[in-house]
Amino acid sequence: MTNISHKRHIAKTITWRIVGTIDTILLSWLISGNPLTGLKIGFSEVVTKMILYYLHERAWFNIGIAESRKRHLIKTITWRFVGTLDTILLSWLISGNPLIGLKIGMAEVVTKMVLYYFHERAWYKINFGLPKRNQTKKWKKIL
Repeated sequence: MTNISHKRHIAKTITWRIVGTIDTILLSWLISGNPLTGLKIGFSEVVTKMILYYLHERAWFNIGIAESRKRHLIKTITWRFVGTLDTILLSWLISGNPLIGLKIGMAEVVTKMVLYYFHERAWYKINFGLPKRNQTKKWKKIL
């Protein structure tokens, strides 16, 4: 199970980073007014966010909270806190302006929480990296 779960967490990390990077680039460009700044911020986060996201996934894998919408919501909030702090610091360093860093970070709180929740729900429906589940009974309870 452990090797399988590592593959799942790596796949989730990559798919989330694609979604997150596109969002960061667009928000950074809109807020800074400079597409190059948006690209620099977005691509600098690829490394930091993939490491942080993987560690977050591994931590949550070991937490004994049952799978539920509540768990997904709590994961969303804890990840957003880590992710926002990273975005604010990187945006400030790259733009040289702490206000731009704060604006980008605050805008991401909204967009990323919505995107992350749907990403988490989608991955909950995917069996990749998990033993096969009884989908029919489980989904009747959840939906």
